Amino acid sequence: MAFELKQNLKLSQQLVMTPQLQQAIKLLQLSRLELTDLIRQEIDENPVLDEKMEVESGEQGEDRDELSAVNESSEVLPEVKNDNEFDWKDFVDNSINPSIGSYSSGGEDREQFDSIVTNADTFVEHLFWQLRLHDLNDKEMEIGEYIIGNLNRDGYLKASLEEVAFAAGVNIKLVEKVRSKIKYFDPVGVSSFDLQECLLVQAELLQCDNTLIKKILKKHLKNLERKKYQVIAKDLQIHLKEVVAACEIIANMNPRPGKAYNEGDTQYITPDIYVYKVKGEYVVVLNEDGQPKLKINSFYKKMLTNNNINSDKAKEYIQEKIRSAVWLVKSVYHRQSTIVNVMKSIIKFQRDFFDYGADHLKPLVLRDVADDIGMHESNISRVTTNKYVYTPQGIYELKYFFNSGLNTDNGESIASEGVKNRMKALIESENPKKPYSDQAVAEVFRQQGINIARRTVTKYREKLGILSSSRRRKAHI
Repeated sequence: MAFELKQNLKLSQQLVMTPQLQQAIKLLQLSRLELTDLIRQEIDENPVLDEKMEVESGEQGEDRDELSAVNESSEVLPEVKNDNEFDWKDFVDNSINPSIGSYSSGGEDREQFDSIVTNADTFVEHLFWQLRLHDLNDKEMEIGEYIIGNLNRDGYLKASLEEVAFAAGVNIKLVEKVRSKIKYFDPVGVSSFDLQECLLVQAELLQCDNTLIKKILKKHLKNLERKKYQVIAKDLQIHLKEVVAACEIIANMNPRPGKAYNEGDTQYITPDIYVYKVKGEYVVVLNEDGQPKLKINSFYKKMLTNNNINSDKAKEYIQEKIRSAVWLVKSVYHRQSTIVNVMKSIIKFQRDFFDYGADHLKPLVLRDVADDIGMHESNISRVTTNKYVYTPQGIYELKYFFNSGLNTDNGESIASEGVKNRMKALIESENPKKPYSDQAVAEVFRQQGINIARRTVTKYREKLGILSSSRRRKAHI
């Protein structure tokens, strides 16, 4: 079989992702804080970029007009092919500012109390502190440290007594002696092996007759979980009221002693966008508080425009840095204008939500917004990722407004989030002695003209963190 080489011409189209386009796409999916970090990193690495500390009112309008001329809204940013095709003198300005909206608190210096915090003790440090308060010898202290070091986030001991004894080189009785002391540390029940032991330790410290409580915990923990109070009363041969009273005490115990110390700091959400209602219309305002305002360093601009550079390499270096700076400014402006356009489109589709609340949320998909503003769905997905908006109804992630719908008898659709809110309200208003089953909830919705399957009710209930009807049922007293 003979092999030969041939040359053929083939004409084809392909999409080339230029570095500038990649940068623009990358900025779209960044959150506000991530964008601020990236801009500050670029300022540190690019000597041509400077942070503008103040923006004068006269300059700001000129900057926006100039950027509007070179940043006509389009998904694909143009690529500068060579230096001669770009008029640096006409484009570069002292105060390029990508701002198209801002949110300010008034400009006053305010003390940030969130930054004045003390270091709270961790769960392990809290237990070690208590361990050192006890009169223990060196070997017992070593055992205690090993036990504390093997607790999970809920405060349960995940190592066996044999493993602790082997690691410390002691007998099991000494390990159990130390563990028995740790179980009564704060929080009570820590270092228990399971839920039953944890609750029994807490029951021992109750300032009441805990005999019945201990019996229930030892013999009927499963029935307690399923709220089968009548079964417990029949087996223990006592009145139902006594069982209910004991179970209410148990319900106030702490099943996870370590949880309170391992929840971590509260993470506060800072909105990327603010939506205000002004004279019956909604206004979209970007939150640029704390975001650096960019400008091109005038020193390098003058060197380039006045041809004061003798070295070709130096000139090429400055041109490259200016090109990079300009593309960053354009990408930031493109990102901000895209976010504003997406938010305006969402308001157009979800006007009833902004006026009346979550029950009036409508089904919406990414393609609807993409077609409305003339962008691709992938860009809409990037824009709505990790972005939050402040609205008159509260703070929501942008993705919250995109959800599937359920059909109604009148031919319309209702958003799944609206159904969840109705379901939550329905269950909160139910008779605690006869809670709605998932099938009963589906029947109620069908009577209201909303077609929903029982399995869909179950899925929504689990997403809302609502227990099943058998676990919501209260005892008959």
